[in-house]
Amino acid sequence: MKEFDHIGIVTTEPQEGESWVPFSRVWVTNPRLHPRRIEYIRPAEMPEVDPSDIGLWKLWYLPHVAYRVDDLSAAIKGAEVILGPFAPGDFGNVVFVHQDGVVVEYLEYSDLNNWFGQATPWSPAGPPSAD
Repeated sequence: MKEFDHIGIVTTEPQEGESWVPFSRVWVTNPRLHPRRIEYIRPAEMPEVDPSDIGLWKLWYLPHVAYRVDDLSAAIKGAEVILGPFAPGDFGNVVFVHQDGVVVEYLEYSDLNNWFGQATPWSPAGPPSAD
């Protein structure tokens, strides 16, 4: 199963509610709290990436699309892994790949109800249900 989770955008400006990710040395915002499912990523120090390393360059200079998956290993089989897999927080594991010309993040959640200790249950993107 693969389901849209968020869009990630790199910024140099501090954002409200950032959480620190030690592995990648970035602060990130909670995309579940953004009305358009945007996650802002702010590196402690912008890495210098050789443009010939196209996947890694795109990771730091272009947006990425993120999907929730049930099986991280299956999702990345045969893909060009550019970062990870790693556990950014208390909710699961992620990996970034260069696929079909874009950077894709796959997330395998172990806890769908939290984001860096914040109680923010995951829900599918789309219009609100009519319940």
